[in-house]
Amino acid sequence: MNDQNFELKKLASDSQAIFDLIEPRSKVLDLGCGDGELLYHLIQKKNCHASGIEIDEHSIYQCIEKGITVSHADINEELAHYPDKRFDYVILNESLQQVVNAERVITEALRIGKQIIVGVPNFCFLPARFQIFFGGSVPKTKCLPYEWYNTPNVRFFSLKDFRSFCKKKNIRIKNFIGIGNTKRVSIFPNLFAILGIFLLES
Repeated sequence: MNDQNFELKKLASDSQAIFDLIEPRSKVLDLGCGDGELLYHLIQKKNCHASGIEIDEHSIYQCIEKGITVSHADINEELAHYPDKRFDYVILNESLQQVVNAERVITEALRIGKQIIVGVPNFCFLPARFQIFFGGSVPKTKCLPYEWYNTPNVRFFSLKDFRSFCKKKNIRIKNFIGIGNTKRVSIFPNLFAILGIFLLES
């Protein structure tokens, strides 16, 4: 990796929250890693052995330019090829709402990772509720910016829904960070957080 060509940029608030949760020198797999900026920070600042899976070709080129190891694959199918507990952390940040079988992906992530970190866009964020109630249309937010006809998302759920899923499936929530527009949210996150970061283990 050529440090002269790439500078460490300031991470987005959700990526910074995930970065803070990961211990130095960990083995990390990022599912839907985008341009690889988070992985680059983990490698450079925490000496992690980090790699990603990404389906978008342009994002893959950006990862390769940073020296990030990335697989061009669909996370709906790719995880079955990894052995149990291969990674210390598996990251699913703003990817879960786009996968075909979310339960299977979470189950596989928990199988191959000792812990997983899931970033969940909150469809029940208070301004989104206002848009539905007063505007009568599908809401658009910072984390859900698409129109109904061109969204890559196949499901919409809240932080409360995800907590209920974890309880039903006996998945332990070790830590939670609510992300607001400008700061972290600790009070009534299902109303005021646009995104929730969950640290999970089976």
